[in-house]
Amino acid sequence: MRSVVVTGVSTGIGWATARVLMGNGFRVFGSVRKPADAERLASEFPERFVPLVFDVTDEAAVKAAAEQVRAALGGETLAGLVNNAGIAVAGPMLMLPVAEFRHQLEVNLTGVMIATQAFGPLLGADLALKGPAGRIVNMSSVGGRNGTPFLAPYNTTKFGLEGLSEALRRELLLFGIDVVIVAPGAVATPIWAKAEAVDVSAYMDTPYGPGLEKVRRFMIDDGPNGLPPERIGETVLKALTARRPRVRYTVAPQPVQTFLFRVLPRRWVDFGMGRALKLLPRIRP
Repeated sequence: MRSVVVTGVSTGIGWATARVLMGNGFRVFGSVRKPADAERLASEFPERFVPLVFDVTDEAAVKAAAEQVRAALGGETLAGLVNNAGIAVAGPMLMLPVAEFRHQLEVNLTGVMIATQAFGPLLGADLALKGPAGRIVNMSSVGGRNGTPFLAPYNTTKFGLEGLSEALRRELLLFGIDVVIVAPGAVATPIWAKAEAVDVSAYMDTPYGPGLEKVRRFMIDDGPNGLPPERIGETVLKALTARRPRVRYTVAPQPVQTFLFRVLPRRWVDFGMGRALKLLPRIRP
């Protein structure tokens, strides 16, 4: 049975990806941070699912989980590592607490490095293992190529993940391990419901207040209309199993808009976003 590690499977894209992979014959080792989530998922998925409890920023815990997976594989290689766990920090960069920015980097970038170092040997970098080399799927975003006001910390990590993935793919040619990026747009997951609870009060009396509130309202009102998370899971399945996978898959509910953001002159996009979010220069007294 082919086995895959997926980080961050408690809800949303991770949960749906685990479900799709199991439905297609994979055994999934899925990471969560809370033991209660591990128990819940083990009950929801009584077959082909093995919970792993760790925070991707905890190097020792991730290494321990990798040893648990190694023992379960019994000398065989791991078919895939899906680096899905992540968070999104919001706020204007001029005022954002540095600690929040650091936390964003720690989870979304350093966490990927920690997981990749821990599970990479099982994908085939350990030449003592038997079986074909596995693949790494890194969960980026359409925000990995297009920056959005007030999401600069998140964009920073996804832009960084794109570069990390490209360099890593070339390094791992040595072992036959491929690295594929999946870049979702808006996905209908519980993360949007959390937007209602995001506290932006610290910024509301600043010049950024009106624009930040517009972004927040968009997340609350339109976010749930995104793609079903299973669509992302199906793309991950393709990235893991296609004979010749692309290096990057974009999965967005508005592909034309995504394409235009990519090809239009950047100054045009600046102006459009600035006007929509009330960020254009004001006349000084």
